[in-house]
Amino acid sequence: MSQAPDSTIPDETSTVLIKERATVVCYRDEQVLLVARASSRWALPGGTIKRGETPLEAAHRELCEETGITGQHLVYSMQFTGLAKIHHVFFAEVGPDETPQANNEIEKCKWFPIDGVDGLRASIPTKRIVELVYHHEIRKV
Repeated sequence: MSQAPDSTIPDETSTVLIKERATVVCYRDEQVLLVARASSRWALPGGTIKRGETPLEAAHRELCEETGITGQHLVYSMQFTGLAKIHHVFFAEVGPDETPQANNEIEKCKWFPIDGVDGLRASIPTKRIVELVYHHEIRKV
């Protein structure tokens, strides 16, 4: 007697839902801006791209919502693909006149030395994106 296939094992027709998000690397004086929710790891400002929104629009919206920073010139740097997310990564040089403030769901907002990010309690994508942007954008500045 044959058994029905195990429905918990994905077959070749299964699709994996990949989320797209806008991520912003804010740079100032060899430092990068990171944010954190309550009891969470440090991360780059950013979030999910809403339906009908471009990655650039999402980057501006998320940066404003999470840090209060507005009007920055954001440059598309790269696309970084993780296990379940595609990060559309933008780069911004933030002047000394901008003072980020934690807003909405964000509890902490802080500048960190770029060379210290690897030792922080942060996600692997955050650490790799900072490293890649540093080598491909910041060192050119």
